[in-house]
Order: sequence, then C-alpha cells, then structure tokens
Amino acid sequence: MINILFAARPERWVTYEQPLHDALDAAGITAHLAQDIAPTDVDYIIYAPNSDLQDFTPYTRARAVLNLWAGVEQITGNETLKIPLARMVDPGLTKGMVEWVTGHVMRYHLGMDAHIVNPSHAWEVFTPPLAQERNIVILGLGALGTACAQTLLGLGFRVTGWSRSPKDVQGVNCLHGDDGLNKALELAEIAVTLLPDTSSTTDILNAQTLAMMPRGAFLINPGRGPLIDDGALIGALDSGQIAHATLDVFRTEPLPKNDPYWAHPQVTVTPHIAAETRASTASQAVVENIRRGEAGEPFLNLVDRALGY
Repeated sequence: MINILFAARPERWVTYEQPLHDALDAAGITAHLAQDIAPTDVDYIIYAPNSDLQDFTPYTRARAVLNLWAGVEQITGNETLKIPLARMVDPGLTKGMVEWVTGHVMRYHLGMDAHIVNPSHAWEVFTPPLAQERNIVILGLGALGTACAQTLLGLGFRVTGWSRSPKDVQGVNCLHGDDGLNKALELAEIAVTLLPDTSSTTDILNAQTLAMMPRGAFLINPGRGPLIDDGALIGALDSGQIAHATLDVFRTEPLPKNDPYWAHPQVTVTPHIAAETRASTASQAVVENIRRGEAGEPFLNLVDRALGY
C-alpha cells in the first residue's frame, strides 16, 4: 500500500480529505492517506509551504513532494529537500485566474469606473476603443499567463507576452529578455503581471520600467507582491503615469490597515482572490502525479530549483 502524508494546516485537511480519497479511488490507487505517518514509511508528501514540516531529511523513502500551492518560492530554498518537487497546476485555479484577469481588463478597457462610481451624476459620454485597437501585455507566459493571453486574444485584443526565456503562443506577440521587456512595456496600455517571485523578478516594475509604459496605462497584478516597487508605483499613480492599479497580492498579507494602497484613490485592493486552488480539481492533479510515480512515468510540473519555479 502507498503511504501518502498530508502535510498542511489542519483546516486544509478538512477541505481536501474527501476530494483526495475520491481522486485516488477514481485512479484505482489503494493508499493510506493521513496527517501523521512515520517519516520512514512515507511514499509521497502532499504539501503546503506554511505547514510545520520544514525538515525533509527523515523522509528517506519519499519519492516526491506535491505542492498544493502554485507558488513555490517558500520551499525551493529548503536545503533538506532533495527529491522532486511538483508545483500545483490546477485547472480550476487557471480558470479562476483567467476570469479575474479578464474582468479587470474589461473594466479598464471599457472605462467602467466612470459609470459605476459617479458621485457627480455627470452624463459623461465616451466611446472606448474596440478590443482590436487596445494593446494588452502579459508579463509571464507560464500556464496562467498563457491561458490569460489566449482568452484575451479570443476577445480580439492585441496581446503581447513577455517571459525570461523564449516562448511561442499562437497569435501572441511573444518577447523575451531585457530588450523584449522594454518593447513590451512600451506597448502596455494595460499590463498584467503573472511572473514568479524570484531574485530576477523582484521590483521588475520600478520607477524606470513604469516610465516606459504609455502615459495613463493601467496595471493589474495578480502574480506576486514583490514584482512591484511599491514606492515607485505610488509615485507613478500620483504623477498620472499610471492611471489606476488593481492589486491582488502584496509583500505583506493581509495588507496592513495603514498601508497607503488602501487610501489611494487610484488603487483597487483585492484580498488575494484572483485564483484559489479548488480542492476537487487540485486533488486530481496531485493524484495524477502519484499515478505517474507508481507507473514510472515522468512527474508533471516539476520545479527547476535553479530557476526557482
């Protein structure tokens, strides 16, 4: 029998216990799934980086760590972790992110705030451009960025994507490297940041790069808080370089009540809700990797520890 350790906060066990059992049954896998298994008996670890398990040394039999989060920056530097680490790529999470991003892009594209928040009751008539006349830039072409780019492309937008390494997404203007970033930002009437949190992406949007965007551009960040130099963004908002920003992720969460983002009239704060892992679909993704491990097939969505994602 396979022994699977669930190493996450107790409230997650309540959410995941039945969906994981259902997914194991559907895959025909007989397993002992529990929160407490002797380390030397564990075959797979279903893991959340904020769990109490931080030393992987005793887990000598374990074949893989299967992360419940899309983000892995809190675990990639753990020197005791020597076995494969798979990040979460959950179809439900992806769909949630696509819907959230699309909603906020459309809000900015159509200028909806002028009518939703209209304290003066002004009869302001304006005609927004068609989607085909609007440049959207997606920073980060991983699974989430690619899905968002494809959806926005389907709505008719001119979509440019930027990534550190070369990518090819049909219909999307794909750029990479430092020169590619500059070119992408120059087009970014609406920018969406979906990059991982690594040493090379920290403060990638700073005073210099924000100034490259068209004046009056919009910024949407459902990716990682450290991607943005917060002081630089406040300055760009105050000057009108950036017209408005919707921020879902922050360096400190929950966002402190005295943070200037709360009071800024050109900032929308959402409480890290852009994409939430769904237990039913995430369980299927985890169990598929367990099935692969038992069948001797390659694991899906393995993390490159050198790159940090």
